[in-house]
Amino acid sequence: MAKIDPKTLRKAQLIMLDMLVEFDAICTKHNLQYWLDSGTLLGAVRHQGFIPWDDDIDLSMPVEDYEKFRKIAQSELSDSIFFQTVETDAAFKFDYIKLRSNRASIVEFHEKDREVGYHQGVFVDIFPMLTVENTPFHQQFYTDIFKLIRSVSSVSLHTPEGKDNPLIRAKLVESWDVMHQGWQKEDIKIVYSGKMPDVAVWFDYKKVFPLKKMEFEGLVFPVPNDPWHYLENTYSFNYMELPPVDKRAIHAHEIKIENV
Repeated sequence: MAKIDPKTLRKAQLIMLDMLVEFDAICTKHNLQYWLDSGTLLGAVRHQGFIPWDDDIDLSMPVEDYEKFRKIAQSELSDSIFFQTVETDAAFKFDYIKLRSNRASIVEFHEKDREVGYHQGVFVDIFPMLTVENTPFHQQFYTDIFKLIRSVSSVSLHTPEGKDNPLIRAKLVESWDVMHQGWQKEDIKIVYSGKMPDVAVWFDYKKVFPLKKMEFEGLVFPVPNDPWHYLENTYSFNYMELPPVDKRAIHAHEIKIENV
């Protein structure tokens, strides 16, 4: 684990919290749904805020709201946030959205000693979510397609063995995303789009919706209706137990707070 100064990390967390507050206000204004995901949701449940050693924010949105946000983000976000996509940052190799701060920068472990060429502000990840039929076939296809997508994705924390092949990746992502069923039926599963090829996780629709609010850093933000179901499906370990110090993973090799 990197030895990031705790005061620097905390400053970066508060900058990311400001980004979340701004994003939340935009979603409220435009009636867009989102929820805290992954380590950020775990932080809300276990710490009522950031996991103390966490250095990013994870959010998810229904794919339709995700696409609406893509269209309005640049006109709505303040100058302190860079809206990062493959269209706004030519060197960016990933398919999902990142909000990058102009007030603090991060070098992740997989970026160490590399000239990556893209904006490296501390970030908020935003993942599009789909719904699919609740069948063994769809679950197996989901698992298999994500393995293939990871194998042709650019190197990152989650795809360390990836071989960047955007054309093949785009076809694979499309083959999964066409499975989307919409949000009218309740006997369906909620899953990550292939744009976020981390792990293939399978959530019950009725455990996610309707969303509710939960405290995070003294404020409240949307979370799945049953966050424990969400976390139990995301993590293979007892997520309520603090891991040993040597297992407290962090993305950052280096964090710098800018003088702005």
